[in-house]
Amino acid sequence: MESQKKLLIVDDNPLFRKAIMGFFGDRFKVLEAGTCAQGQELLGRESVDLAILDERLPDGSGLDLCRNLFQLHPFAKVIYVTAFPSFDHAVNALKVGAHDYLSKPFELAALGHAVDRLMSVSALERVGRLEAWRAQADSHQAILVGGSARMSEVRRIVHRAAGSDASVLITGETGTGKGLVARTIHHASPRAQAPFVTLNCSALPENLIEAELFGWTRGAFTGAVNSREGVLEMAEGGTLFLDEIGEMPMHLQVKLLSVLEDRTITPLGGRVGKRVDVRIVAATNAQLEEAIKARQFRADLYFRLNVLRIEMPALRDHLEDLPELCTFLQSHLTGHGSATPVLPGELALLATYAWPGNVRELKNVLERAYLLESPPSTFLVGVGETRTVPTAPNLAARPLQTLEELEQEHLLRALHMHQGNLTRAAEALGISLSTLKRRVKTPPSTGSK
Repeated sequence: MESQKKLLIVDDNPLFRKAIMGFFGDRFKVLEAGTCAQGQELLGRESVDLAILDERLPDGSGLDLCRNLFQLHPFAKVIYVTAFPSFDHAVNALKVGAHDYLSKPFELAALGHAVDRLMSVSALERVGRLEAWRAQADSHQAILVGGSARMSEVRRIVHRAAGSDASVLITGETGTGKGLVARTIHHASPRAQAPFVTLNCSALPENLIEAELFGWTRGAFTGAVNSREGVLEMAEGGTLFLDEIGEMPMHLQVKLLSVLEDRTITPLGGRVGKRVDVRIVAATNAQLEEAIKARQFRADLYFRLNVLRIEMPALRDHLEDLPELCTFLQSHLTGHGSATPVLPGELALLATYAWPGNVRELKNVLERAYLLESPPSTFLVGVGETRTVPTAPNLAARPLQTLEELEQEHLLRALHMHQGNLTRAAEALGISLSTLKRRVKTPPSTGSK
């Protein structure tokens, strides 16, 4: 459920504040303050959608408070009110960013109309920001984020794959970024200026996949009034990304294998083969080895696709990348090159979540938090059986450990997570390298820095 919008009223007249609270109490969570200092304190700990600021306050000017408000809440709307109206006051209010200017006394209905207008503008601006972010995200070249050992290994293989024309098989859970890796390989390869075409093998009925792959000639079937290229031909000179390859029907697997071997396609209804120059990158979240045993996937096609394999780690297996991922995803939400990072307390909560939807779910959570201006952790426990926070271990069932034993276990776990790299483990633990070396009694088995 969406969080209630917040309205801040800063005015030294308690009766005026009470009237505002009564008038808008059913629409907003109303926050009130009688001084600049009280208003500033509220702005520092509460998100604000709309503010009604008095010009003259006991300890300062509403103009100064307005400037501070926009530094903390740049998308908030401000209505400036004053009992001493003048042209200069109105101009100054608009200069600092106020969206409307009302002279006391005024009817609450007039204030209600102003609020309605500004909330409509705010909603349209929010939609505009979201569309701008989506457009930027769609046009942005693929970037693999994360400095963990797992993501570093992914980047290493991606670099190798980009320098060759070998087929690539990308495996991993849903939402781990398999499509992003495919696009990264394409953009880093000599084929970058040619098309990158995607076909999701699970998104089309079985009788349409063949037509989408190979195209058709005029009259090939009822309704085929014109010839059309298939995705293999559309990707000429570039890359064809076959997502969910495990869902491809068996009879089409034979045809795809033939394309990989002789680089020739025959459209439906056609009699003459066409040569194609296309690089195949496939992805699946299924266990193809098990599918081969069950005779649901061809072993020969598997070996042709599995020349280079990239295993995408689940987000829960590289949570050390969570701060960098949050910063990167937020930067695209705001449309700027940088963004206010998620607070450490929030990161700690995010790190306790199982993330069954992986990075895609993280992106959706941050997007929702951005649009509703709420903490990301608010949306971790959502609708659906998969969105569950992992339960705490049964501590009572474990033998009691000494503090020294617990510390050693925690230190060794950090070293294991960072492949024995003492420097990175110390950074993750928030201690110095010398402190870590002094406290670790059992050195890791892997190499250290």
